[in-house]
Amino acid sequence: MTTRTEPGDGLSAIMSERRQLINLAYRLLGSLADAEDVVQETYVRWYAMSRQQQEDIASPGGWLTTVASRICLDLLGSARARRENYVGEWIPEPLPDRTEWISGRWGGAPADPADRVTLDESVNMAFLVVLESMTPAERVALILHDVFRYPFAEVSEIVGRTPEACRQLASSARRRIRASQPPAAPAAPAAAQAGVVREFRQAWEARDIDALVGLLDPGTTMVVDGGGLASAVLRPIEGGEQIARYLVNLAGRAPSLAILERTVNGQPGLVAQHDGVTVTVAAFDLAGDRIQRIWAVRNPEKLRPWTDADLPG
Repeated sequence: MTTRTEPGDGLSAIMSERRQLINLAYRLLGSLADAEDVVQETYVRWYAMSRQQQEDIASPGGWLTTVASRICLDLLGSARARRENYVGEWIPEPLPDRTEWISGRWGGAPADPADRVTLDESVNMAFLVVLESMTPAERVALILHDVFRYPFAEVSEIVGRTPEACRQLASSARRRIRASQPPAAPAAPAAAQAGVVREFRQAWEARDIDALVGLLDPGTTMVVDGGGLASAVLRPIEGGEQIARYLVNLAGRAPSLAILERTVNGQPGLVAQHDGVTVTVAAFDLAGDRIQRIWAVRNPEKLRPWTDADLPG
């Protein structure tokens, strides 16, 4: 559970909550742009109050978190409806390494360290994708309690349900996470994962189908998100050989494609650039030395933080 801001701490203390709010909203929404909009709206509501109303709030940090969470809860409900009309598969917005991304100012200004999302297992792509299968209430209860360590008594005030109901929501969410994890070899250490991703990049660049197949689990699934704004298969590709042939065909149609090794949502991933423009960001889920899932984001609206200025070759 995070330290609450005490009244009278002033503007700097209120603004110091920004990083906490960005971290929370990104995990809840899976979108950096939407997270920033939520935080901005939260501060708008704070400054819309009179000075006396602000001073009457015992824990301004807790108030900001409550408001941001409720805005996210509302957005999650509407997002489910929007995604029913989304073209193809929807993947959470990929997050660059915190030393590389620009928060809110896509034009090139240095990132504010207070705006950066803290990277841990709760932002890896596999976790965020599972969150998409949950109800909004399950998602909020799980993130607030399990990730940010809020007691269920406080979660209940945000979700609008009893503490026991919130406990059940979090329990249901955990079951979804366990069910999504394939019964396979344990996850490899980060260095080993990076090695597999490097071999995958080399095989892709060489258009070596056999080498690619050797790195992919036979039951590997690849999901591509183009959002109707970039070419992408509309359904998941299943099977190591099918994925390998798709990737080789893709490379053949774009001979000038540059494939770079980058950190994606805190784990080894790949970025594909065409003529210096980032066109694909790929995240991986590995078990042992085999790739089990690939998420490739091609929707340009989700690639705005991945500017070529921030991704030196």
